[in-house]
Amino acid sequence: MSGLQDRLSDPVFIRSVLIELLALVLSIAVHEFGHAFVADRLGERIPRAQGRVTLNPIAHASLIGTIVIPLLNLTSGMNLLGWGKPVIHEGLYPGRGRMSRATASLMVSLAGPLMNVLIAAVLSVVFAAMVHLRFAVYAADGTPLALHYVASAIALNIGLALFNLIPIPPLDGRSILFWFLPSSHPVVRYLEEYGQYVFILLFFTGLLSIVMAPVGWITQAWIQQLVRWAP
Repeated sequence: MSGLQDRLSDPVFIRSVLIELLALVLSIAVHEFGHAFVADRLGERIPRAQGRVTLNPIAHASLIGTIVIPLLNLTSGMNLLGWGKPVIHEGLYPGRGRMSRATASLMVSLAGPLMNVLIAAVLSVVFAAMVHLRFAVYAADGTPLALHYVASAIALNIGLALFNLIPIPPLDGRSILFWFLPSSHPVVRYLEEYGQYVFILLFFTGLLSIVMAPVGWITQAWIQQLVRWAP
C-alpha cells in the first residue's frame, strides 16, 4: 500500500497515468467508431440513432472498461487494456443475397481492430520521423517524453487490436470464430453461453497477461525496427 501511496504522490507518475489514460480513451473511441461506421454503412440504424457514428470519445466510453479498469491497471503496474460500450449490429443488412449476416458481422467486428492497426501505422511514421529528425521533448530528468509516449501509443494500439481478436465473447474475435464454425457447433454454443465468464476469468486471474505476453515482444521488436529504419 505504501508503494502505491508513494506513486500517487509522485507528479511524474500522475502525469504518465493521465497521458496513457488519454491515449487509451482516444484509441478506444477510434476503435468503436470503426465498428459503428461499418455497421451504419451495412444498414444497421441503431449506432447512428445512439450517436455512435462519431469520433467523440464520450459517445464510446464505458465507465468500467474505459476508466475504472484502466486506472486500476495503471496504478498497479499491469498491462493497459480496456474497452468501450459495445456497438450494436444485430439488425438486418441490405442486400442479404450478396452478403450473409455472418459475413456482415465479421466485417463490423474487424473494423475496430483494423482502426487500431491504422493508428499504430500512422504513429509509426511519426515515431520514425521523430527519430530521424532527432526530435524529442525532454522531462526534467532527461527522459525523452515525446518519443516515449508515441512508442507507448503504438504499443497500446497494437495491444488493443490483438486483444480484441481473442476469439471469445464479448471480444471481436468471436465473429471470426463464428464465421468459420456453424452456429450448431458445440464450441459456438458454449462460448455464446459462457464466453463472458471465460473473459472475466482471464481478466481477473492474471491469465490474460500470459495470453497477451506476445504483444510486448511484438511491439518491442517493432519499435526497435523503426529505430533501425530511421538512422
